Amino acid sequence: MMPTAPNDTREDTMLHLLQLHYTATEQDAGPFIPAHVAYLERHHAAGTFLVSGQSVPTEIGGAIIAHGVDRATIEQITAQDPFVTNGVAKYTITTITPGRAHPALADVLTEGH
Repeated sequence: MMPTAPNDTREDTMLHLLQLHYTATEQDAGPFIPAHVAYLERHHAAGTFLVSGQSVPTEIGGAIIAHGVDRATIEQITAQDPFVTNGVAKYTITTITPGRAHPALADVLTEGH
C-alpha cells in the first residue's frame, strides 16, 4: 500500500493517465513522429513520464503514465506535444492520487519524499 492519505493531493504523489487520440490519420501524424519521440524522450529523462506506448490498434493513438507534477503542469506538458501543436492529436487526461500500488512501484511513486 502507498504511504499516502486518501485525500493527499501533493503533486509528487499524483499520477496522470494521458490518453493520446489521433484527430487525423496515422499518415498525417507521420511527419511529426521524430519530434514526438524527442518530446517523449525528454520527459522520460526528466522522470515525469514513467511509461509510454502506442495503443493497440495503433490508429487510436497511445498512452502515457506521468507523475511528479500537478494537473496544471501536465496540461502544459501535453499541450507542447508536437502531435498536438500540429493538430494531429489531442489528449484526455485522468489524474489520480494512488491509494494502493504494487510494492514494486512504491519507491518510484514516492521519489522525492
